[in-house]
Amino acid sequence: MPEQNQSSGRVAFIVAGLVVALLGGFGLGRLTGGDSTRPAAAVAAPTATADHTHTPGAGPHTHSAGGGSGAAAGGLEISASGYTLVPETTAFTAGRPGELAFRIVDGGQRAVTDFAVVHDKPLHLIVVRRDLTGYQHLHPTMAADGRWSVPLTLREPGIWRAYADFTANAPAEQAAVTLGADLTVRGDYAPRALPEPATEAAVDGFTVSYQGTPKTAAVQPLLFTVAPAATLERYLGAYGHLVVVREGDLGYVHVHPEPELSGGAVKFWLAAPSPGRYRMYFDFQVAGKVHTAEFTMRV
Repeated sequence: MPEQNQSSGRVAFIVAGLVVALLGGFGLGRLTGGDSTRPAAAVAAPTATADHTHTPGAGPHTHSAGGGSGAAAGGLEISASGYTLVPETTAFTAGRPGELAFRIVDGGQRAVTDFAVVHDKPLHLIVVRRDLTGYQHLHPTMAADGRWSVPLTLREPGIWRAYADFTANAPAEQAAVTLGADLTVRGDYAPRALPEPATEAAVDGFTVSYQGTPKTAAVQPLLFTVAPAATLERYLGAYGHLVVVREGDLGYVHVHPEPELSGGAVKFWLAAPSPGRYRMYFDFQVAGKVHTAEFTMRV
C-alpha cells in the first residue's frame, strides 16, 4: 500500500506539472502574440493621428476612422477617439430653413475649442440623406464656448446623416476624427434608387469624368477632369475635394487631392474601405462658384 500511494503521488505530481506547463505556454503565447489562428502577415491600420499633419495646400490625405487611405470608413459613431458629437436638436421640418447647432466634447464632457485649420476651415460638415441624395458640404462657425452652428435646410423627409470632420489639437498630438449623427425630417420618405455606376456626370453645364479603379487592398489614383476645359480655382486650399459615402451603413471617407493639377486633372489617392457600392461627391470651383459632380462607384 505505501508503494502504491507513492506511485499515485508521483503520477499526480507529473500531471500537475504538465497542466502548469500548458497554462504557462498559453499565457506566453498570449503575451507574445503567438496565436496560430491569426495570420502572421496581419498589419494594423494606421491610427487617426499617425503621421497626420495639416497645412493649407498640403499633399493628399484621407479622413476616416483610421485616418489613412484604406482604413475603416468613419462617421459611423457619435463618439470616437475620446470625442463625442452633441447636437442640440436632430429634428427638422422639410423645406424649412433651420439651424444645426452642436458641440464637440472630450472624455470629461468639456467642450473642445482648439481645432486645427484643415483646408482653410477648422471643421467640415457634410450632410446627406440615407439614400445618398441631397449632399451638402457646409462650414459652421464656432463661438468662444465651443458651440458650432450653421444654417441648414433639409428639403425632403427622411433620415439624414451629418458628419463632423475635424482635427482637434489634443495636448499630446493632433487627432483627426469624423463623428456622425442622424437628423430626422418628418414626412413620407420615398428613397431614390442609387444610379448605376458611371465614370461621367453632368452638372451645371459641365461634364465631369474620372479615371481610375479603386480597390480595397491598395491605394489607387483617381483623376477628375472638367469639360469644357475650365480654369479650376482653388477651393478651400485645393483644386477639388472628394467625399465618398458607402451605400448601406453610410461609412464616410473625405479625400484631399495632390496640391497641383496633373495634366489638367485633379488627382486623388484612395483605397476603398470594403467591397460594395459608393456615392462619390466631387467639389470643384470655377469663376467663384462651387459645383458638385456625383458618381456611383462599385468596388
